[in-house]
Amino acid sequence: MPHLKVKPFDSAAIEEKLPDSSIMTFRAKALKGDDEIIGVEHGGEEFLLQIKPDNKATLVKYDKVTRPLKVNLLKEALDKVSKELGLEILSSNIALSNGKPPLASEYFKKIEDFETIAYPKEKISVEVGFGSGRHLLYQAQKNPDTLFIGLEIHTPSAQQVLRQIELQGLENIWVVNYDARLFLEMLPSNKCEQIFVHFPVPWDKKPHRRVISPSFLAESMRVLRRGGRLELRTDSDKYFWYALETFFAVPKTEVEIRKNEALEVTSKYEARWRKQEKDIYDVYVKCSEDSDERDLRIDFNFTSVKYTPNLEEFLQKKALVFDGYFVHFERSYKVGNNALLVKCAFGSFDRPEHKYILVEENDSRYFASQPVKTTVNYAAHQKIIELLTQKENNV
Repeated sequence: MPHLKVKPFDSAAIEEKLPDSSIMTFRAKALKGDDEIIGVEHGGEEFLLQIKPDNKATLVKYDKVTRPLKVNLLKEALDKVSKELGLEILSSNIALSNGKPPLASEYFKKIEDFETIAYPKEKISVEVGFGSGRHLLYQAQKNPDTLFIGLEIHTPSAQQVLRQIELQGLENIWVVNYDARLFLEMLPSNKCEQIFVHFPVPWDKKPHRRVISPSFLAESMRVLRRGGRLELRTDSDKYFWYALETFFAVPKTEVEIRKNEALEVTSKYEARWRKQEKDIYDVYVKCSEDSDERDLRIDFNFTSVKYTPNLEEFLQKKALVFDGYFVHFERSYKVGNNALLVKCAFGSFDRPEHKYILVEENDSRYFASQPVKTTVNYAAHQKIIELLTQKENNV
């Protein structure tokens, strides 16, 4: 991904350039360590760039938590920042990709869009982790009356499918570059026809990272219409048996199992596995009842949170575990003398949120977007407010 290696420089130049900068909005210095963060506003997006100094070369790169989907925005931002600061570039990979078709941005949706989004089709299906997009694109071509929402956390794969949408002239796919475990909570109840989970990462050594879980199953059954189904396809024996155990733990679950069934479209990986005569399992879980609608009236504002001197000294350093959720202030960065940027992980244990919180004298907010509106995130948010105001409350 885009980055620069530059000759070591005095980062105080950032502060000097901020008032006249066309792109930089603030400078944040780590309270521990010598790395820094630059706030950037470019192309209608807010995001962060990291500065990691070294004796031989300083690395300037994007921040994973706030990165935009459009890689060219990152490249342009790195180029502008380097020019405004007069950096001496030792190496880079920020050449703009002008030869490729532009991203079909009309079909790229942010997670926050789904708070008030209007669906253009009556039928909706979801694919979790679409990879190369072969199955997703095939389904969209075959079923023009259905809106297909493809979820993929691997940014290059999301970009590839967006290009294919434009090249193939498809109008019934939305691409979401986000964790499916969180995304499902944004969908209305009884809305989906199908949820495809094809060849998820098995995570045998880290089972808590698996997509399939009791909570994912519960959300899937909520968003599926009665008669709709969750479809798992895997080549992993361990994942297959784990999924069965998860599915059968729920009362009145209707499960269908098939083995080595040929689909109309296959990925290159599946073709390779078939040549190796590797078993492939399909598990279908049918939704048998209607669900209540979700209440999304959740407020993630920080009305009562303001920066007060030495607030950083009162923040808990270790992860705090509560009933059904956790909060962990991972790192803190000082912004001038009167503001703090806090990197925070919170929410559900098996599908946590990762956000920055910008705490200023007169206002505080999540940077650059709010968390997904889930009940567990809201519980964590209320605890975060309590923790950020504990110094003031203890005075």
